[in-house]
Parts: sequence; structure tokens; C-alpha cells
Amino acid sequence: VGVLHSLSGTMAISEVTVKNATLMAIEEINAKGGVLGRRIVAVVEDGASDPAVFAQKAQKLLQQDKVATVFGGWTSASRKAMLPVFERLKGLLWYPVQFEGNECSPNIMYTGAQPNQQILPALEWAWEKGYRKYFLVGSDYVFPRTANLILKKHIAQKGGEVVGEEYVPLGGTDFSSVVTKIRASGAQIIFNTINGDSNVAFFKQMAAAGLPPKKLPVMSFSIAEQEAKAIGPSLLQKSLAAWNYFMSLDTPQNRAFVQAYRSRYGKDAVITDPMVHGYVGVYLWKAAVERAKSFEVDAVRKAAVAMGWTETPLGRVRFDVNQSLYQTAYVGELQGDGQFKILWASKEPIRPEPFDPLAFPGKTCKLH
Repeated sequence: VGVLHSLSGTMAISEVTVKNATLMAIEEINAKGGVLGRRIVAVVEDGASDPAVFAQKAQKLLQQDKVATVFGGWTSASRKAMLPVFERLKGLLWYPVQFEGNECSPNIMYTGAQPNQQILPALEWAWEKGYRKYFLVGSDYVFPRTANLILKKHIAQKGGEVVGEEYVPLGGTDFSSVVTKIRASGAQIIFNTINGDSNVAFFKQMAAAGLPPKKLPVMSFSIAEQEAKAIGPSLLQKSLAAWNYFMSLDTPQNRAFVQAYRSRYGKDAVITDPMVHGYVGVYLWKAAVERAKSFEVDAVRKAAVAMGWTETPLGRVRFDVNQSLYQTAYVGELQGDGQFKILWASKEPIRPEPFDPLAFPGKTCKLH
């Protein structure tokens, strides 16, 4: 199998640990006899935070290495670059990160959240808390721009106001003009779709301007425990995040997973939503292969969609016919110890909707 993540460049801060969690699942499965009696061999490649490199490496994995499937990707730019490669070469990608939706491919299993499972529950939570004026800030690529298009439609429908919208290049570190605009905007909350290590610069410059999260709330969609540790929990304390997993989830499955990960990667290791999706994705692939009694892509994707509920460290999940997971949404607040206190959870796992009806009316996804 291929494992394809950014092990260098601006996205390495987030992706190296997803690779680690994916390899841990593979090692665990091998220790119990592998899949259909075969040992899984991981071919690890570096996407180098560059969509073109992701496309090249995906092609290498499928054509030269002849892998059965690939686990990987983070940014939507990397996924969009890989998608035609997987469709042309009839491969199957297990994509572990929340994204902007507006896509539906038979050659991708989307284990990360669709917008109605992350950004829209976060908006519902903020609205219930009385926030009416929103400032949208993001990295300049497809996920933040599409996520914010969806947010703008829903904020307008509710009668709220978007008081500013700014983008900085992926990897960018100069937020001086953005901070000035935020200060002048009268925003009550910031919705943050900045990705990678640019977040370090953003939160430092906000704090230097006298606007730490304690003073002006920030709801982030790409900052999890790993990024909080790298940025420094003191800088991010009281900031908010929406995900489908927090390390602080108190379930037997999650406690066992955390313990196993820390015994392998260090007692201070922290675990994030995409890491768990990377880990769970390997087990879901294994279950689908065993159900299909085959490694063949079409048989595996059909078997994956036919599987029922599975208990995982994320909670209960299962695939919808659109090849995305039903999953629970959470809003958390970052504490001084770098862990998130869960403030809110959806009552049950939310059915994934690839096409937001307000932003993309009339578009549907039928794969099976």
C-alpha cells in the first residue's frame, strides 16, 4: 500500500504524524496476521507540500509500485492534483482530512469531514452563543475559499454579517494588514481556515496586537492538538476548534488508541483528528478487503459502502453511498495543557453531504 504525506515543507507540521498513525495501524494489522493472509508492506512517499509532487508520487505508487491502495493527502490542492491520477489509473485513495466538499469521486474514500460535519456545526454553535459578526481568514487555496463560500451563504441566510474576508498564501507569515482589518472590522468571532505553519505567525501577530483568543474568539478548522503543541498552548489558550475527534474523548476505544500511540511514539505525543482518520482508514480498508475477499478497487469500495457501523477511536462510523463517513461533530476549547475541553457534540453521527444545498443547489453525489 502507498502512504503519501508531506514529510517536508509547510504542511509537514500536520502530516508527519498522520503518516505515523497510518503506519501504526499497518503494523498492528501485520502483527495479527495481515489482510487475507498477506502482510501489508507500506511504500512511504513525501508529497513535499506541493500538489504537483503529490500527483507524481501517486502515479509512481500506482504504476511502478503496483500498490493495492493509497492512504494520504492533506490539502485539497493535493487531493485535487491526485484525483485525475487515481481516476485514470483506477486506483483508490483514502483521504483522512476534513475538506470543502463539492467533490465526489468513485476513486476516493473520504474519511475526513464534509462541510455539514465540521464548519456548519461550528457556525450553529457560534450562532447559538450569540455571535452575529464574522471575520473569515484563510490560506489562499481551494479549501478555505470554498469553505468560506459555504459559510457566507449560511451566515447570510441566518441574518448574520461577514465583516471581513482575507487570504494569505499557503506558508505565508505576514498578517499585519489582516490583523489591522480584523481590529477595524468590529468582528465578534474569527473563523480561521489557515492551514499549516502559517498559523504560528497569525496567532503571534494577533497576540502582539492585543487580540489573543481570550479577547477575540477564533474558531479554527485546521488547528488540532499537534498544531497547538507546535504553536504553544499559551498563545492559543481559549481558542476554539471544530473537529470530529479530540484526544480528550473519554471512550475505551480512544483510551486504548492513545495509549498504543504514545507507547510507540513517546509519552508526550499528542493525537489529532486527521491522525485518527488516517489510522481508522487503514482498518476500514482491511474490513472492506475481507468483506470483498479481494484487493480489487471496485470490489473494495462496494464492500466499504455495504459495511455497517464500526466502533473506532472516533466513535461509531460507517460509509454512506457517497463514500464519505457518518461521524460525530465536536466543538472544543483549547486549555493551557494543550488539550481541548469538549464544549459541544452532535447528538448522533451526522450523515455526510458532499454538496451543500445553499452553495451548490441541485448537485448530488451518486456513486453506488
